[in-house]
Amino acid sequence: MSDVAQRRAYLQAMGIQAWVRRDEDSSRAASKTAQDAVLLATDGETPKSDEEVMVRGVKPQASAARETATPEACADGQPVSVEPPAQDVRAKPPVTPRGEIPVTTSSGTDISGLDWDALQAAVARCTACGLYATRTQTVFGAGNRMADWMIVGEAPGADEDRQGEPFVGRAGQLLNNMLRAIGLPREQVYIANVIKCRPPNNRNPHVDEVSQCLGYLQRQIARVKPRLILVVGRVAAHGLLKVDTPLGRLRGQVYRFCDTPVVVTYHPAYLLRTPRDKAKSWDDLRFARRLVEGHDGGSGQT
Repeated sequence: MSDVAQRRAYLQAMGIQAWVRRDEDSSRAASKTAQDAVLLATDGETPKSDEEVMVRGVKPQASAARETATPEACADGQPVSVEPPAQDVRAKPPVTPRGEIPVTTSSGTDISGLDWDALQAAVARCTACGLYATRTQTVFGAGNRMADWMIVGEAPGADEDRQGEPFVGRAGQLLNNMLRAIGLPREQVYIANVIKCRPPNNRNPHVDEVSQCLGYLQRQIARVKPRLILVVGRVAAHGLLKVDTPLGRLRGQVYRFCDTPVVVTYHPAYLLRTPRDKAKSWDDLRFARRLVEGHDGGSGQT
């Protein structure tokens, strides 16, 4: 299968339908669809004419001012407002500092000097909250440890608890399709959750459980040094950004975590239950990709 055909398949898996005018010559339509599918999966620009491929249900975000929130763990002053990028202009987020960020666990233990192996071992033996008693194993994180993109989810589910890797069930398959739709294979990102243990019966993690685990995630972010963090789901967004704003209002804005730009979108599990919002998630992905491209001066990871 060609790259164009694959991307069209990923878009279709997300519930994003592409079409062309029926009165076009069939061979021309096939060529046009293939060419514009790449544009939709990479540039995200609005079609210029009726003959171009369109994305059903995707509308440009309103250009309201985008609030920047800084979590308590990385507080560096008052929240800063930044102007939103125009829909066809690449935004340029601030450069992520490459130095060490002081990180402590909830018990006050300094983990800012831990390397990957030591950090993973610390997570594996953690008993800071009651979730350790019901877990099969911890779910540390997986992926490219030098990635430009870092995906932060909510909590491990049953599949993740068994396999010890994040996003391996149906939601993980949809996440893979979402990433590939913007030309980003899963192997190029790093994926972690705000907590490392599965809550019983897949319930949402409690606030105190997230707080106990947040230091580990912060250290992972410091090690990866991503250019962008894509947060999926309300629990992850509230835990990382220290806000209680509804997820729908967090979308389409740029936040910061330790000076790293953060974009919020729906969790893939939610999209499986509510497929009508897949188009909104597609809009979020294109917005996030433009941020990374703007940071790179137009030469994004993909």
